[in-house]
Amino acid sequence: MNTLIQVEQLSRYYGDHLAVDNVSFSLEKGEILGFLGPNGAGKSTTMQMICANLAPSSGQVRINGIDILDNPKEAKAELGYLPENPPVYRELTVDEYLGYCAKLHRIAKDKVKAALDNAKARCGLSDVGARLIGNLSKGYQQRVGIAQAILHSPAVIILDEPTVGLDPIQIREIRQLIRDLGQEHGIILSTHILPEVQESCSKVQIIHQGRLVLSDSIAGMEQRMSSSSLAISTRQPPDTALLAAIPGVKSVEALDHQRYRIFHDKQANPAEQVAQLVVTQGWGLAELVPEKRTIEQIFVEITQTPHPGPTQEPTSGPLSPRERDGVRAANQETQP
Repeated sequence: MNTLIQVEQLSRYYGDHLAVDNVSFSLEKGEILGFLGPNGAGKSTTMQMICANLAPSSGQVRINGIDILDNPKEAKAELGYLPENPPVYRELTVDEYLGYCAKLHRIAKDKVKAALDNAKARCGLSDVGARLIGNLSKGYQQRVGIAQAILHSPAVIILDEPTVGLDPIQIREIRQLIRDLGQEHGIILSTHILPEVQESCSKVQIIHQGRLVLSDSIAGMEQRMSSSSLAISTRQPPDTALLAAIPGVKSVEALDHQRYRIFHDKQANPAEQVAQLVVTQGWGLAELVPEKRTIEQIFVEITQTPHPGPTQEPTSGPLSPRERDGVRAANQETQP
């Protein structure tokens, strides 16, 4: 596979505060990475370092094989970015705005029309090129924002909360657009809407207190979410020792009103044995429900657990000459 983003041991201090702590990950072509984290976890700082808007205290970022500090102009040409609030000019038409963005991206004049036509076609904007952006719906304005991000055919597209404020129909349309774009690009999707990740992404990462605390595929997340407990309700008090003796059962927790939770190995499925035992013992089976964790529950469990602390002592101070030169060059070559 073609590695489009390679982040290695990325850290960032603000004074003595370690905001990002030794983060490493990669993004391959065709992958859609859901990047999650609570407020203050270091998600925005990480995104800014990937986009070369902020220099790391240590570590390295390569975009499509290009070091973003050594060659910021070339590296940022491989990036397309949609912030949470699309950077569109409401007084311009769609064609005027995208033409302006084409100049910012330094697209050759003889290739501008083809680039605009391609971006509009991929984002469903072919019929609204002459309309004022200010007269478009929120969903179409998001499409215009995505169009400017893909106008120069970047290897990597970074989308920050792309469906905020949209209605359900618009959300479904943008999700499908993201999946379509993910076939030819690498995409990082930063969002607080957890179902968004399940619907659109192929991988998920959670950052907490500056560290990556989870990195898994969506298939792996589905496995984490699979049932590992049963909720049962009986008419007569059961013998919990007999329930706990069933193969695969780890423990039995009493809840209330003859309700119990049976924890079991994920590989085991003791529901049938539990039902048979309750019936044969005459306890009166009223309810037997496999419990499944949601991605929200997994997120809360992970982000409510503090990590042991920084992996190293704070080393804040002036940037190295390489970092300082890289930031200066990045600021000079900033592109939308």
